[in-house]
Amino acid sequence: MKPRPYILKETNWKTVKNTEYKVAVLPWGATEAHNYHLPYGTDTYETDVIAEISAKSAWEKGAKVIVLPAIPFGVNTQQLDIKLTINMNPSTQEKVLIDVIESLEKQGIEKLVVFNGHGGNDFKQMIRELQKDSKIFITTLSWYELGNWEEFFEVAGNHANEMETSFMQHAFPELVLPLEEAGEGDAKSFKITAMKEKWAWAPREWLKVTKDTGIGNPKLATPEKGKKYIDFITEKIAQFFIELSEADISDMYE
Repeated sequence: MKPRPYILKETNWKTVKNTEYKVAVLPWGATEAHNYHLPYGTDTYETDVIAEISAKSAWEKGAKVIVLPAIPFGVNTQQLDIKLTINMNPSTQEKVLIDVIESLEKQGIEKLVVFNGHGGNDFKQMIRELQKDSKIFITTLSWYELGNWEEFFEVAGNHANEMETSFMQHAFPELVLPLEEAGEGDAKSFKITAMKEKWAWAPREWLKVTKDTGIGNPKLATPEKGKKYIDFITEKIAQFFIELSEADISDMYE
């Protein structure tokens, strides 16, 4: 395989020293159970491949973007009773982010995208704190928030559901067990009305909510649905990378 110049773990110093990268992309996933049929690394696999596809499209249109190696651990404080779930506390995430920012800043990188693929991660408050002391323009996105899922999938849910299963069936079919081995993804909700209506929030105790660790029935998933959704979101993210690469960070508003 020929090294891709927009993927840092593949490229080399010969390429890097001659390239004026404008945007660094930091994929951030998680390591947690995804029902019976999807791998523990689902969030990281998904986030990495979305970043890579989007960067490829942007690079081919002239955007100097570089995808950093993915961080595979996310905030999983309420899943630690599930064997081999690995938690990284938000305070630890912030320390990691500080080190990455300091490294890039010394090297003249102007912009950083914290590219999130896990619902338990939330980088906004960290960025508010870190941006005041950094010359790098820091932004974040969660790729799974793109698009109206009802246009692509038939069954709702937000973990190892029809969307994630379709995604993995298309992108990493060798890692997905047959759907007859998947659990139904049935899940309980809070009894309190405000939490049901989602204007109040508290973390969920995962094994009290779901038996198979999934939330949302994956049985109607297909690779075709996954491809359609991936194509949609990577096109939008690639355009974001292009615009960000071209942006003047001293003149960001209109």
